[in-house]
Amino acid sequence: MSFFELFIVAVSLAMDAFAVAVSNGLMLPKIRIRHALVFGLFFGVFQFLMPLIGYFLASRFSTYIQSFDHWIAFILLAIIGGNMIKESFSDEDDEDVQANIMSVKNLTMLAIATSIDALAVGVTFALVDSGNIWVSCGVIGIVAFILSYIGVMLGKKISGVFQSYAERVGGAVLIIIGLKILIEHLFFS
Repeated sequence: MSFFELFIVAVSLAMDAFAVAVSNGLMLPKIRIRHALVFGLFFGVFQFLMPLIGYFLASRFSTYIQSFDHWIAFILLAIIGGNMIKESFSDEDDEDVQANIMSVKNLTMLAIATSIDALAVGVTFALVDSGNIWVSCGVIGIVAFILSYIGVMLGKKISGVFQSYAERVGGAVLIIIGLKILIEHLFFS
């Protein structure tokens, strides 16, 4: 696999993480560079680890993973998105919203949900000559880190457009991404 092909795969895998980062950037009341770095780190690490795990477990579990990975991603994103919409109607102050978005639990669930496809790509890497798996996973992780960082910062820049609806829009985006993953796997794979 050429570097260009690997880069295209990495960007494709990072698109869900980018969209989730944008939607969360919309809701962060007080964004700092460290928030974007934390998002980037979570998404980048999971995008690095999942294809690596898929690569090493390819021969044993690939058929099992492919049969329900889309359901896991959909359920996680729907729960998080639904919870965000529900919380948008509560009277939480900005600090509570910030704490919920930046919680390790929330970030881990989002990172897992958006990197399930990377697990399947790791399985594919094991079946084709993809070159050095560590380099391939490194490129995927770095691209996810950069795009997630940019996504959070972009979300904050455009949050003024949505103002009080930002959390609802962010929750709806997560649910839509989950539905997209589910529909793609059910009807187009």
